[in-house]
Amino acid sequence: MDENKVRVKAKALLEQLTLEEKVGMIHGAHLFSTQGVERLGIPPLVMSDGPMGVRQEFEPDHWKAVGYSDDAVSYLPCNSALAATWNRDLAFAMGSVLGEEARGRGKDIILAPGINIKRSSLCGRNFEYFSEDPYLTGELAVPFIQGVQQWDVAACVKHFAANNQETQRLWVDVEIDEKALREIYLPAFYDCLTRGKCLSIMGAYNKIYGEHCCQSKYLLNDILRKEWGYDGVVISDWGGVHDTEQATMSGLDIEMSVTDNFDTYFMADPLKKAVEQGSIPEDYINEKVLRILSLMIKLHMIDDREERKRKSGTYNAPDHRKTTLEVARESIVLLKNDKNCLPLDSQKMQKILLVGENAERIHSNGGGSAEIKALYEISPLMGIKMLLGGNVHVDFVKGYESEQKESEQDGNWQEKSLEDGGGHGQKIQKADQILAQKSTLLRKKAVEAAKAYDTVLFVGGLNHDYDSEGLDRQDMKLPYEQDLLIQELLDVKPDMVIVLVGGSPVEMGTWINRAQTVLWSYYAGMEGGTALAEILFGQVNPSGKLPETFYKKHTDCSAHTLGEFAEEKQVAYKEGIFVGYRYNETFGVEPQFCFGHGLSYTDFVYEDAVYEEADNEGYVLCRITNTGQYAGMETIQVYRMANQETTVLNLSVKEADRKDLYPAKELVGFGKIYLMPEETGQIKIAVKGSAQKMYRLGIGDSVKNIRIVVSAY
Repeated sequence: MDENKVRVKAKALLEQLTLEEKVGMIHGAHLFSTQGVERLGIPPLVMSDGPMGVRQEFEPDHWKAVGYSDDAVSYLPCNSALAATWNRDLAFAMGSVLGEEARGRGKDIILAPGINIKRSSLCGRNFEYFSEDPYLTGELAVPFIQGVQQWDVAACVKHFAANNQETQRLWVDVEIDEKALREIYLPAFYDCLTRGKCLSIMGAYNKIYGEHCCQSKYLLNDILRKEWGYDGVVISDWGGVHDTEQATMSGLDIEMSVTDNFDTYFMADPLKKAVEQGSIPEDYINEKVLRILSLMIKLHMIDDREERKRKSGTYNAPDHRKTTLEVARESIVLLKNDKNCLPLDSQKMQKILLVGENAERIHSNGGGSAEIKALYEISPLMGIKMLLGGNVHVDFVKGYESEQKESEQDGNWQEKSLEDGGGHGQKIQKADQILAQKSTLLRKKAVEAAKAYDTVLFVGGLNHDYDSEGLDRQDMKLPYEQDLLIQELLDVKPDMVIVLVGGSPVEMGTWINRAQTVLWSYYAGMEGGTALAEILFGQVNPSGKLPETFYKKHTDCSAHTLGEFAEEKQVAYKEGIFVGYRYNETFGVEPQFCFGHGLSYTDFVYEDAVYEEADNEGYVLCRITNTGQYAGMETIQVYRMANQETTVLNLSVKEADRKDLYPAKELVGFGKIYLMPEETGQIKIAVKGSAQKMYRLGIGDSVKNIRIVVSAY
């Protein structure tokens, strides 16, 4: 149905609605749904959280799981894992899984994807987001959204905008210059709404320029509605509205919250009363309802014999599990592989020991609103045992003891978050004497056990006690004295394989120079353990590339060296556009592992790169040859490179002067190619913003490892 027909039909319905009915459609009537109008065949809008799959069912008015036996779903890799694939096709496929499962569960809007920029490695929700780079984020989020929405389900891209910390997220005011806002924090949203045609968008908790984002005239009216011409539905984050008049007169359409006093929401009875008293014109409500009705029509929620029936979905289908495995395989990043320790040869080993809690820990049930009631989740321990099939003796020792979260009487951290500025009260207990003694004993046991095994794998990292909505980390250190454990294990097993799992980078400085092999896995979903085993034993060649910079310590990050982070009242983004690798490459700050880094079991040669233009579009063409013994995929990255005189290497450059500088490198294109051993292929990569003045393009396998430089005109 074209836009004109949609609008005509929506207007016809709007004219039949009473004020009370219209108000009921623009605020929550339950925790995850609005009010419908049965007499006109208008259903409620039913929503669900969806960062890593469709969330389990809750009671309509209480944050209590219903406890159904039929609401387990596919546990998807997190967005950071998807970003590590650098694969647009997989992004579409994973979005399609989420859309089909949301439809199968009877949802109209799935609250995903999260596309906020990874400004600091300490943000607790980083695992929900794609990257530190707006271009990479947009290039993967757009097909993801398209995959979701083909199932007559609206994606809801979030959180608009500059939502980059959990500390006092409800009240912190972001101080950011216009250039940084436009070049770093808004472009991916623009891509999602224009190219991705995303049908809904969620406002952020925080303030920007003194206005709460969910009722911001600047963000929602001036930019979103007027400048971008967006006519989709804007939904508040749960509890993100604070004023009836401001919310109503902004571009916000639906107010949601975490409390059960639905009739007293700011856009509920208080708004109805204001309209009846004449202080707020009813036209504002009409505009919101018109957009909501238009969305429903586009999703085929309102019966019309002239239109096709709404698509049906399903969940936990075999092809869904296949997609999660494919994403997991391409998401795992080989950070280091000295002496080619990997892949492991099962024919040459008799006994293998896994050390570390993440070898067996289940991650699907944590992370705040990202929690998933998974049909199953294959841990690394299970994946390895399944692959080896009993021919190799596999043992496990814990090695360390993790802290336990403080218990909450009612489990309703969502509602409590309105009282504490956005944190959910889950605090990590400091290691007491008993816990420290237990960890010491576990560490000694693990180190002693390691001596008797052919192969030792350490599987540690983070978990959702640290990667979680409502909290930020204090530093990048590995918790639970894992650094000490790794060092002692390396003393007895110098060739130990280190596998780290997490949603954000961790410090590795105390042992990285001694380690021969390091693998990184973001939370890789229900088949994560399967994928990890396949890579460890050479059934799959790793092809993941880091979608963010891995700093040596968090104070190497520009949000901490130049700007501010985790402030409670106002946080200043003084680093401007110099976020992530833009900062490292421009100011000469050496990371632990750079943006785009990721090794392979084979080698690729880059040759004959050229730049061409056609129809005002620019392209890089490059020949790639697999010169090794393993088939595999390579991600070719294209960076716009600044002229030498625009590159600065001095951290003392004043903030005002930094605003006129360009980053030394900026990602403008990428592509992925699969090659057999000794096979040569040519890849064609579209270049962002090609129709500009002359510049240099660096082509390579990471931001630091540029293989070929070409000139573009």
